[in-house]
Amino acid sequence: PFHILAFTSRTRSYRELPLRISELGTVYRYERSGVVNGMLRARGFTQDDSHIFCRDDQVVDEVYDCVQFARDLYVAFGLGEPSRVAISTRPEKSLPGNDEGWDAAEQALILAVERTGLPYEIDPGEGAFYGPKIDIHARDAIGREWQLTTVQIDFNLPERFDISYIGQDGAKHRPYMVHRALFGSIERFFSVMVESFNGAFPTWLAPQQVRVVPVAAEFDGYATSVADALRAREVRVEVDVSDDTLGAKVRDAQTSKVPYTLVVGGSEAQSGTVSIRRYGTDKQRKDVPLDDFVTEVVAEIAERRADAPG
Repeated sequence: PFHILAFTSRTRSYRELPLRISELGTVYRYERSGVVNGMLRARGFTQDDSHIFCRDDQVVDEVYDCVQFARDLYVAFGLGEPSRVAISTRPEKSLPGNDEGWDAAEQALILAVERTGLPYEIDPGEGAFYGPKIDIHARDAIGREWQLTTVQIDFNLPERFDISYIGQDGAKHRPYMVHRALFGSIERFFSVMVESFNGAFPTWLAPQQVRVVPVAAEFDGYATSVADALRAREVRVEVDVSDDTLGAKVRDAQTSKVPYTLVVGGSEAQSGTVSIRRYGTDKQRKDVPLDDFVTEVVAEIAERRADAPG
């Protein structure tokens, strides 16, 4: 209702549509204890809640954009193409009347999904009582399928709140209201993603993207200057200045699944270079100019490549 109140805060014109409003909100559900499963199914979770107010001639385009957005999101975060797209149609118990509206809404969802080229299934009678919906699923690392994204047309709230816009003809018209949650539960989305990568995130997603390891304390200063050069380009980097041995430091970086470990010592300090070890490989690139590595890793992060290290 908050988004509806924002929409109705003043008179709206057809020229303002589509109007898209989004927020992150916490949702609570009293799930049975037997089905609660960590971050995958919780009693409290965060949802990227959004509502789109649009004209009837804009519905297909808006739903298409939502589905395509979800598709791009899955690919960017390394989940690949959706494993299943389901269009749920009018249930036996639904809002009375408005048969033409239901038929038009269901057809709009079908047209939008067909435009994406994604295969889809029809789930007869599985829509909500207030409108048809699209559910988009992804598979986790062990092949389980999880419903993440929902795109839904709501007939109920626009009527109950009597929302309208002024059309080109000067008369009041009822807008379509499209509800969408791309991540669905953000906790569930990230749980599926973490399991898919087994903690070895692609560089752009890794909490720590680079770790600098000096071979001895006397090279801590150069290691710090390397980290400063990376931080200046907004790379997430830490320097290991512990008293551990070099081998222990490198092992810790590998155990922590940091995408890049940079080993620096006297040779590197003198020549302004770094020795690079990529997580998941035994190969090491030696004497790489620091500026070259900074350019390389910044480009990789900007591309948001979904491939994990190794």
